Amino acid sequence: MTSKWLRWMPAAAVPAVIAAGVLAGSVPASARDPLPDKTPAQVLAMIGQHSTKALSGTLEQTSELGLPDVPQIGPSAGPGTGSIAELLTGPHRARVFVDGPANVRIQVMDRLAERDAVRQGNELWLYNSKDNTATHVTLPDKAAGSKPPATRMPGSVLTPEELAARMLAKIDSTTEVTVGDDVEVAGRAAYSLKLTPRSDGTLVESVAIAVDGEKGLPLSVEVRARGQAEPAFRAAFTSLKLEAPDAGLFNFTPPPGATIKELVLPGRPHAAKVPGKHHGPGKHYGTGQPPGAQRNSPSVTGSGWDSIVSFPARTAAPNTGAPNAGVPSIDNLLTDPLLRQATVTVPGGRAISTSLLNVLLTDDGRVFAGSVPLERLQAAAAAR
Repeated sequence: MTSKWLRWMPAAAVPAVIAAGVLAGSVPASARDPLPDKTPAQVLAMIGQHSTKALSGTLEQTSELGLPDVPQIGPSAGPGTGSIAELLTGPHRARVFVDGPANVRIQVMDRLAERDAVRQGNELWLYNSKDNTATHVTLPDKAAGSKPPATRMPGSVLTPEELAARMLAKIDSTTEVTVGDDVEVAGRAAYSLKLTPRSDGTLVESVAIAVDGEKGLPLSVEVRARGQAEPAFRAAFTSLKLEAPDAGLFNFTPPPGATIKELVLPGRPHAAKVPGKHHGPGKHYGTGQPPGAQRNSPSVTGSGWDSIVSFPARTAAPNTGAPNAGVPSIDNLLTDPLLRQATVTVPGGRAISTSLLNVLLTDDGRVFAGSVPLERLQAAAAAR
């Protein structure tokens, strides 16, 4: 259980909630039998305490974000990946195989091709059958025990657990948390945990998370937008087995004729020496950030579901004449060809608008994003 969930629950209730979660986990749940009643805090505890280490299943993702259907022009977003905008339009299906934190395989079935991310220990392969290309990465030793999301390819389908973690991170005083009627997902009985923003200023109407009644594993996540009948975004298991997959699934050999690229991960930069920073006798070190990095770091205004993230325009770092690579700009934010085509001209810049998220790219190079109406982003930009 994360500290965020612990802060949300009354401290005195934590031991009882954990005990209840353990007892509930010892009784098998079926889709035919009603699940024992639980409070929102108890269902949150089940998610935080779940220890599912092995599974295989099929995921389906659907999106109704209001993005226009535009033809793809140019290359995809990166090696072994699909376009981000392509991922966010229409239905997608993926097979997921997990056996411990370092044996993971994700197969995304596109309409005319398949993309794979396969991790076995420290070896990671990204493969795209569309152009028969493979990228190989050797992960550092410390990554051997990291969680499966580290294997997920950029632009890949999100698992319900990953998506649920992002939604649960938003829980604070601006969120009403309730438990609805039991649901059935992939043949398993589940609790329906509902997050409802208390603010009318967000595009998000509600989030529903189906939580396995026996294991506490998130089985589906459904995000609804205000004024929209169908869910704006949904990721759910359609089939699921909570057992170790065949070990051979984690072996990967590029097909004959594949173009193979070796990708070397960059090492951690050493801290730069900066006068005035004292770290031990006679040694002065900085934080390792480029000069001016703090000045160009993103900022957040507002709170909860109404928050707006803003990025300043890229500027040259003092004494270097080079821009800060970590700060996004219009050019490097819109590397995805479909997203670039989806932008529209608005007063003050260009915008990408969906039913759940708006992004404003101002004429002077700043970026504003949030689950709020575009007018809120424009007002934030005008106030700076």
